[in-house]
Amino acid sequence: MIEVHDLNVRFGATHAVRGVSFAIGKGESYGLVGESGSGKSTVLRTLAGLNDDWSGTVAIDGTALGHKRSKEFHRRVQMVFQDPYGSLHPRQTVDRILSEPLEIHGIGEVDRRIARALDEVALPQASRFRFPHQLSGGQRQRVAIARALIAEPTVMLLDEPTSALDVSVQAEVLNLLADLRVARGLTFLLVSHNLAVVAQLCENLAVMQNGQIVDTLTEADLRAGRAHHPHAQQLLELSRELEEG
Repeated sequence: MIEVHDLNVRFGATHAVRGVSFAIGKGESYGLVGESGSGKSTVLRTLAGLNDDWSGTVAIDGTALGHKRSKEFHRRVQMVFQDPYGSLHPRQTVDRILSEPLEIHGIGEVDRRIARALDEVALPQASRFRFPHQLSGGQRQRVAIARALIAEPTVMLLDEPTSALDVSVQAEVLNLLADLRVARGLTFLLVSHNLAVVAQLCENLAVMQNGQIVDTLTEADLRAGRAHHPHAQQLLELSRELEEG
């Protein structure tokens, strides 16, 4: 469903992503893990069409993507950002936030679809006419997920979707995402600095450092605490220490 080959991204003189390649099968969930500045979010934003200065090959469902993306692409590929408060318009109600993608893509049955979207992310129907500041952080992220889902995409790009949330709420949102992936047959690309988060949601992951993929790990590798590259091993050990602490 997602193919990336020899992706390079530059910001002026900074070579932010260097020769990154990976592939994700339909319905799979794949993680990109690394410290801040490793290039993982830049890869995600390039896939989403938010970065212009890149070279290499990027394809969705066998179709190579150019630097300009079509309206159909933006229906099929949706992104959930790190900060739900920053990504939701503060002066729009949840109803307006959810109806806007339907209007953009010319999708009807607005009331039914909004009601269904709220049910899918376990938000009460009463939240429909509230503003983002009237919701908790976890509820705001559920609205952001509902907004991403409402146009019925096939691919979800998740940029640190739980890092701004309390630990107890993180687990709820991750469980919700896992359930939605199965129910909708979605393909996920998840970016995180937190290996525990990625391990809960992804079958495979790539570890990034200095703009490059330095290691690839499976679920079995994570369970066994096994890595091939020293940086990946450091991340595994740090994750284990945080869980034990």
